Amino acid sequence: MKVAVTGKGGVGKTTLSAVLARLYADEGRTVLAADVDPDANLGLALGFSEEEVNAITPISRMRKLVEERTGANNLNKFFKLNPQVSDIPDAYAREINGVKLLVMGTVETGGSGCVCPEHVMLKAILSSLVFRKDDVVIMDMEAGLEHLGRGTASMMDQFIVVIEPGARSIQTYEKVKQLAADIGIHRVRVVANKVRDAQDEAFLKNRIPEDALLGFIHYSGEVIDADRRGMSPYDTSPQTVEEIRAIKARIDAEKA
Repeated sequence: MKVAVTGKGGVGKTTLSAVLARLYADEGRTVLAADVDPDANLGLALGFSEEEVNAITPISRMRKLVEERTGANNLNKFFKLNPQVSDIPDAYAREINGVKLLVMGTVETGGSGCVCPEHVMLKAILSSLVFRKDDVVIMDMEAGLEHLGRGTASMMDQFIVVIEPGARSIQTYEKVKQLAADIGIHRVRVVANKVRDAQDEAFLKNRIPEDALLGFIHYSGEVIDADRRGMSPYDTSPQTVEEIRAIKARIDAEKA
């Protein structure tokens, strides 16, 4: 199972990613969760402490490793576009609650479309993750899909956009759907988070095609409190866990 979870900051994609990862780990599956969001906080949502999260160096900032694998350095302006990276997830992931966390980081220099050693490295690692045949891989992405090339994207089982009940969130879903179509993916699913009542549900059902809507996660003060305390929603919000369990069941049924 290979799942990419995307959406704007603050909509709850990290909550969905973390709880999905924990649920699959509970089944005894080998689970790798990749934090590809520049505002990386998947570690906290999985159960790491703030001190443990702060001690993790993102792959994009491991300059020596990037230079070693790509051949790029201050003296050499040329670098490999297909570096060997298949060993990196196992070598650099941190494990908690049965989930291996790989913090990817982001490219902080150059334009958004730059082809630099760090960008090439991150893209190569993401591509390698989809070839982990027996593993569940969950990618907590930023709103765009720039990190995913056509080959990587074509091997994903699910593209999930997490949205809130609002017009701007619907626009984000439409934008991601367009970006996905540009790389050959024409099925993008939706999980609606922070749903308050039947009126919110009706609004979303009117705007999102039925076959694209995986399910609702209702607003939970327990999840908000867990975020403030730096804890995992899996350990603090039974209702949220059960709602995501139902979403997972739909994902699994489609995969089967």
